[in-house]
Amino acid sequence: MKKILLVEDDPDIIKLFNLHLNEPAYCLTAFMSGDEAIKSVAKDTFDFVILDIMLPDKDGIEVCRAIRQQQVKTPIMMLSARSEEIDKVLALEMGADDYMTKPFSMRELTARIKAHLRSREPDLQADTQTEIKFKDLLIDNNLKKVCLKNKRVDLTQKEFDLLLQLASNPGKTYSRPELLALVWGYTISDYEHTVTSHINRLRIKLETNLSDPQYILTSWGVGYRFADEIQEQ
Repeated sequence: MKKILLVEDDPDIIKLFNLHLNEPAYCLTAFMSGDEAIKSVAKDTFDFVILDIMLPDKDGIEVCRAIRQQQVKTPIMMLSARSEEIDKVLALEMGADDYMTKPFSMRELTARIKAHLRSREPDLQADTQTEIKFKDLLIDNNLKKVCLKNKRVDLTQKEFDLLLQLASNPGKTYSRPELLALVWGYTISDYEHTVTSHINRLRIKLETNLSDPQYILTSWGVGYRFADEIQEQ
């Protein structure tokens, strides 16, 4: 059973989620305040978190940041009535893995939740290398651990999945739509900025010089790729 945490102050939306996530495979816990959610995440484990940005006590982005500061890597989806790109980018920069604008389709939202949960299943990465080493970077797929210069780097689940996808195929260029489909499990062009935000966050955590990245490279006009040995010569 997958445990889902919903943080939403609209009772009607909570009822909607209860209606659509009433399968035996899910257990939905709902809170109407950010403080309650932060305390709950600190003492319990969830498989997925859905956060409304507009909450009565704390801004949802602040709640997201607080959850990530607890080193919780559970996928987080943000909900908001605000559709401005800056809000989406800020949410993703604070550690969210996905973002949907109200009003939203429950069918699409449910499909996205399932896609995120599927991506966390261990058998989905069965064909990738157990361990990848390149320069000062070590990616351990079994332990879901990344180390840079022998120091652990804290990544969210989606950051890890994205890095693993690129590093498992060094030198291969992926477009943003391809990465969106492979890592997030859906193909909606309006959400390609999700890929860009996660790439930027990975670079901030891994690259010494952002103007001259050594691991995650840009194929201009096409997409992104992981460095390969050819570039070492």
